[in-house]
Amino acid sequence: MGFETKTIRIAMNGITGRMGYRQHLLRSILPIRDAGGFTLEDGTRVQVEPILVGRNEAKIRELAEKHKVAEWTTDLDSVINDPTVDVIFDASMTSLRAATLKKAMLAGKHIFTEKPTAETLEEAIELARIGKEAGVTAGVVHDKLYLPGLVKLRRLVDEGFFGRILSIRGEFGYWVFEGDVQAAQRPSWNYRKEDGGGMTTDMFCHWNYVLEGIIGKVKSVSAKTATHIPARWDEAGKEYKATADDASYGIFELETPAGDAVVGQINSSWAVRVYRDELVEFQIDGTHGSAVAGLNKCVAQQRAHTPKPVWNPDLPVTESFRDQWQEVPANAELDNGFKLQWEEFLRDVVAGREHRFGLLSAARGVQLAELGLQSNDERRTIDIPEITL
Repeated sequence: MGFETKTIRIAMNGITGRMGYRQHLLRSILPIRDAGGFTLEDGTRVQVEPILVGRNEAKIRELAEKHKVAEWTTDLDSVINDPTVDVIFDASMTSLRAATLKKAMLAGKHIFTEKPTAETLEEAIELARIGKEAGVTAGVVHDKLYLPGLVKLRRLVDEGFFGRILSIRGEFGYWVFEGDVQAAQRPSWNYRKEDGGGMTTDMFCHWNYVLEGIIGKVKSVSAKTATHIPARWDEAGKEYKATADDASYGIFELETPAGDAVVGQINSSWAVRVYRDELVEFQIDGTHGSAVAGLNKCVAQQRAHTPKPVWNPDLPVTESFRDQWQEVPANAELDNGFKLQWEEFLRDVVAGREHRFGLLSAARGVQLAELGLQSNDERRTIDIPEITL
């Protein structure tokens, strides 16, 4: 007797964008499709069938032909109302997202979405309420928690490697070209506040789930934002005023599940040049050890192996501090983080259960971004209230 095969039809909106195309289509859904799907614990085979959705007909048609995707459309409403479509995925502009997700869930569709889920906390909470009432499976991309470096970092936390955790520091960013001489490697709307752009809006929703997923609750935020580059050039080569922040410097008070206080600091900037091993790195320091993790690599230093540096500005440094750290092994094969979360989400869809990273987690991310901007405007630390539906 053969095992059952389930095919999940996924309408992928905003697929011509950088993240939608590279990470979600090219590195997640197409590999799952081309591998013949994946197998559930009971032997059921789950296959995916993407439908490409976007506003640019020529681009969508070209992608569909290139990747042998049978269905594509420029009519988002048609796939939302199509009873044969199971999941609506959204990677379009932030300013359009809440309306799309609301419409999809009210039509009984499961949703998987990039973040932020909405431009305001009120909208984000409303989405969480709608998802709960509709009884659909809602997943929000929490890709960084699936990255090899952060998987290793979380494992060190779970194993008690750090002892009592004292602090976590993050450095994120790179130089995004202005677009005049060299083309910008991010879309121009990212730098226009009126179009939903801004570093704080974009990245604090990531930092919220990273801090929650590795350390614990975020209790307060103090942030300073900046628009370091005041003018940029768009995709047509036309100069425009950058109205959104391109850098955000945050300090967070955290609390571990054991109730310990931890200080968090994360610098995020699209106007910084990289002098570190990866585009994002986090360092955790604890009483018994420290670790530094990037997207892939993680190195650690135990208390017993910690050297005893002595401050002496009159002599050159003769030791290599980097060489004193030991690499943390993966001890497992770790696939693309986006693909891993897609598979986990689709398993939850088939099982009819909640996804662990849902719309409430996303709302907390929007809340942190909103309060981060408020903190900057009011030049003060702001406590973070609990969200209830």
